[in-house]
Amino acid sequence: MRRYRILHRTVYDYSDAVTSSYGRAYLTPREFPGQRLLAHEVSIDPVPSDRSVGSDVYGNTTLYFHVTAEHERLEVTGTSLLDVDRPPPSPPDLPWEQARPDIGNGPLAAEFTLDLTPPEIIPEVAAYAAASFPPGRPLLSGVAELTTRIHTDFTYESGSTNVSTRVADVFAARAGVCQDFARLAIACLRSRGLAARYVSGYLATDPPPGKERLVGLDATHAWAAVWLPGAADGAWIGFDPTNDQFADERYVTVAWGRDYADVPPLRGIIYTDAKESTITVSVDVAPIEV
Repeated sequence: MRRYRILHRTVYDYSDAVTSSYGRAYLTPREFPGQRLLAHEVSIDPVPSDRSVGSDVYGNTTLYFHVTAEHERLEVTGTSLLDVDRPPPSPPDLPWEQARPDIGNGPLAAEFTLDLTPPEIIPEVAAYAAASFPPGRPLLSGVAELTTRIHTDFTYESGSTNVSTRVADVFAARAGVCQDFARLAIACLRSRGLAARYVSGYLATDPPPGKERLVGLDATHAWAAVWLPGAADGAWIGFDPTNDQFADERYVTVAWGRDYADVPPLRGIIYTDAKESTITVSVDVAPIEV
């Protein structure tokens, strides 16, 4: 088990006064077997005139706020303390064809097999995925190979994409960042009828002894998870194409959905005459001695 203190600060600076700012934040780490949230708070400056906390359709915690005080700078800071366990051994592997959910064996997972709108599963992506999933191959073996291939074939290039970049563009450019590689992996799995979800969270900045520092630090991170049938609603196994590995106790999960658009850390609407704005994001994931 590892304990982390997480500080996630986002600052917006505007060239003119903002008279009203509506925001929605996904900054609260999830709780589930293997991850326990011990303390959490989100501070907003200027102080909102209204704020509320709720859950979305996937069970993620969402914060809504409305700042009515005139401002040229908005700062949103999430602070969390939580424990993360080493993942348990994976369930028995099985041929990937048998891991495709349907109404009988995974009704909740079936939604995660569906393509997005507009579609992300282009013929080139489907062909790329097929190479890792020949008939009868064990699911996790295929996922491991796909993870390695994306890590090898695509270049991590900060600033090469944005949140609107399509999977087809990432595939053509052979470059992107963690969000792009997670979305590409998800499209690949869905092209084979497999359930895959997008996971937003953090990576520990201080790796355990003997582990190398990973890509995607000092910022939010993203990876994917594939569904395996089993007891109850099956199991979700996280994997990270950016770092060519399955998720372990260094991964802190904040939210999950079908795509990045479901769980952005912050989004909102402002009313202003400002012609320019800047955003500064800093993340620190610090291990705490237990």
